[in-house]
Amino acid sequence: MDYRLATIEDIPGVEQLQQRYHVSTISDEDRPDGFVTTLFTSDQFRHLIEDERGLSIAVDGAEIVGYAMAASWDYWSAWPLFQHMIADLPNMTYLGVTLDTENSYQYGPICVDKKYRSTDVFPNLFEFSRREMMRRYPILVTFINQINGRSMRAHEKIELDIIKPFVFNQNNYYALGYDMSKRTPGSTI
Repeated sequence: MDYRLATIEDIPGVEQLQQRYHVSTISDEDRPDGFVTTLFTSDQFRHLIEDERGLSIAVDGAEIVGYAMAASWDYWSAWPLFQHMIADLPNMTYLGVTLDTENSYQYGPICVDKKYRSTDVFPNLFEFSRREMMRRYPILVTFINQINGRSMRAHEKIELDIIKPFVFNQNNYYALGYDMSKRTPGSTI
């Protein structure tokens, strides 16, 4: 398994994985095992790769089997949910620090093909992404829809902390944080 930053040439493979596990297109059979909620365009992936260096991928042979996104709050500010989170950062404290757009970044979504779940792909992909972003930010922030139990359990295993619950667009979420100086539990890279 190879873990690396995505290139422009990787976008079709990332889009294929996104299509398979996005909440709007996931099969009913796969839905209970987790899904991603934010849909990205090719241009948004391109910006994430070129300007943010924030798209980490897991590659098995020639197949992209996982991706993790991470970027500055500026990148995410185009989406209403992230606008809500940015506005709420001053109301969030983590590791004794009041959060802002300079001391934290937004991680996620992360998606791993179901054939590779319950392996070390998830913690290794998270670890690779953490290493890339820790040079710029001391704190990771993310959110999980409270109905996405598999995602919540996976992130609990790597010891993300719940910062606070919040509601947006009639959905219940948790804001979570991670200390970027900590190695990812369960990672082997």
